[in-house]
Amino acid sequence: MPDSPCPPVPRVLGVAVPSPLRRLFDYRPCGESPPGGWQPGLRVQVPFGRREVVGVVVECRDASELPLSSLRPVAGCLDGAPLPADWLWLCRFAARYYQHALGDTLHQAMPGLLRQGRALEARTRERWCVTVAGHQDAPPGLARAPRQAELLSMLRQHPHGLVSQAILAQSFSRDQLRALADKGLVARHEEPLAASPAAEGDAGLTEPALPLNREQAVALAAIHERLDGFHPCLLHGVTGSGKTEVYLQLIEAVIGRHRQALVLVPEIGLTPQNLARFRRRFRAPVVALHSGLTDHERLDAWEAAASGRAPIVLGTRSAIFTPLARPGVIIVDEEHDGSYKQQDGLRYHARDLAVARAHHHHIPLLLGSATPSLESLQRALHGDYRHLRLTRRASRHAPARLELVDLRGRRQGGLIPPVIETVRETLAAGHQVLVFINRRGFAPTLACHACGWMAECDHCDARMTLHRQPPLLACHHCDRRRALPDTCPECHSVDLRPLGSGTERTEETLASLFPEVPVHRIDRDSTRRRDALEQMLAEVRRGEPCLLVGTQMLAKGHHLPHVTLVVVVNADAGLYASDFRALEHSAQLLEQVAGRAGRAAHPGRVLVQTLHTDDPHLRLLAERGYDALASQLLEERRAARLPPFRFLALLRLEAPREAAVVDLGGLAAEALRQRIGERGLEVDCLGPVPAPMERRQNRYHLQLMLAADRRSQLHEAGAWLVTWLEGRPEARRVRWSLDIDPQTLA
Repeated sequence: MPDSPCPPVPRVLGVAVPSPLRRLFDYRPCGESPPGGWQPGLRVQVPFGRREVVGVVVECRDASELPLSSLRPVAGCLDGAPLPADWLWLCRFAARYYQHALGDTLHQAMPGLLRQGRALEARTRERWCVTVAGHQDAPPGLARAPRQAELLSMLRQHPHGLVSQAILAQSFSRDQLRALADKGLVARHEEPLAASPAAEGDAGLTEPALPLNREQAVALAAIHERLDGFHPCLLHGVTGSGKTEVYLQLIEAVIGRHRQALVLVPEIGLTPQNLARFRRRFRAPVVALHSGLTDHERLDAWEAAASGRAPIVLGTRSAIFTPLARPGVIIVDEEHDGSYKQQDGLRYHARDLAVARAHHHHIPLLLGSATPSLESLQRALHGDYRHLRLTRRASRHAPARLELVDLRGRRQGGLIPPVIETVRETLAAGHQVLVFINRRGFAPTLACHACGWMAECDHCDARMTLHRQPPLLACHHCDRRRALPDTCPECHSVDLRPLGSGTERTEETLASLFPEVPVHRIDRDSTRRRDALEQMLAEVRRGEPCLLVGTQMLAKGHHLPHVTLVVVVNADAGLYASDFRALEHSAQLLEQVAGRAGRAAHPGRVLVQTLHTDDPHLRLLAERGYDALASQLLEERRAARLPPFRFLALLRLEAPREAAVVDLGGLAAEALRQRIGERGLEVDCLGPVPAPMERRQNRYHLQLMLAADRRSQLHEAGAWLVTWLEGRPEARRVRWSLDIDPQTLA
């Protein structure tokens, strides 16, 4: 739906307010028009029910379905100019594609201070210039103020003046500046924070670019062929092949053309490392956007990108909604990563929105990964994306292959004796070892050895995880916590034992086996403190022998040059899950973990402990790598008519009462099948069925799946279903959402 052209003085404003209702609300303009007149993108304060909220004008009209006299006026306009047009377009596209309320989409996509009604003022800075009086040979009033005289002398050397930050950096003070101003010797001017020459056009480097090998040079040249149009490319390179250097040299070319680059990374933990690397390379300003920023920091970064002051914007998933004054390229690193999919509220996928946004702006898009998602890989094989390959590591060492190790037999903290001996040899050689276990806590659960009781969560269909630091049982699904029992609640036996291993237990085992070597545990529990992850990784990068125990936080993008051995404690967790994507995700994770080994001077080894060494998929991954397994999985998906060869939507229902979700799910399925028949849509309606974890947080979860060969038909059925649910009284007692392109069935 294109933006409505506004009449000079519209009689009706269609406003999107933060609400789950998928509609605009009509208001009358207030008495005083904003400086540029009423237009889409202006934020307004409006009465909504018994409260006032911040909404966004989306349409300007002369008529309403309601009598004009019954419309309430807006309480006030918050902006002198509308929010950026590219941002408004992307929000409207996302709301339409993901079947989400536009008001809530706009609310989620803007910085917190703008949601609260903070005025978006143009950022300014102070510039101090010498006046005519200050240029006199002997300015009055400085005989007893030597520091003021020094400051005036310095300012005389700058005909265009100096900004406050530059003056304060020379150890002068604001009091001295104000004293000179009171004497009429200097004057203060407010100027907009426009992009500096370095930001706008000088792509000069503070650190020289690295030489490219032949594959990198070919890939970069291919992207350069079409810098002025939509050009989607998949950079498919093994771990350590130098994908980041290709990104950096592409960005250099883009900002040299007075354009901006938006770079997405999957995890907040990767942002500081990438930010430091980008700032070392470029003189141009680089800003970061992620959940770890304060509200003021986020608004400053958002405004710097929107105004063009920041030519390089680096961020996690939500940064896809950052407005750009002069978009030039979008780069999505580790494009396969599941963290790009928002799992609640507006369930968008940042990678897919990046595709839509690059197409809208007619700019190149670069998706990078060593283990591409099957969706992106199929589009590259089909020719929709340009497929660029990097098959060699920059270190010239071949990527480490997976070695399958039989997990059956005696274990210590989840590790079998031959693996422990290999760890010992690696440490003795002066190298580092990464032990990967994708389970937080000490053990997956606590069990009674006498009767078989296991610690179950009261609120979820899940077992509680045993933690030792501090000692407690915790559910990682609803965050419920419980003290450790002294005896078994069922038979009162005192023989309670940990079942399985988590990161804490593995850390404890390794510390006892290798007391002379430091052990660093890296998971969400050990890195809650700000900068904790960076501090641990800084110690690791010093190169001294050590052991790293970590979850998938360590598998993504970290450069650990001294790690030569990776041990995967148990590779079986994702191989036999009910989700059809589980094997793809497990294979990607294993390959990413394997990529941490042997990235520098010494070759690496990867030992994968498994109870199923004869599993054909696992053997194919170990012997021929991810590409071979991905080809086989694509053929299996084609035969099973699953994505990427079909399109899915998942209706999720949840309520405290099981009967409520069962009744509504049955009614929805029946009504949807009838609608599909009436319209002749080729859409399959599967279910309703209980979710893989039916009870979570004391709420029952049910699912209804829609599948279609054509995206347009899936969206027609989904849009009708959403409208039907909004009109059903039964749906008001159930929390429901429609997930377009779901990445997990959990």
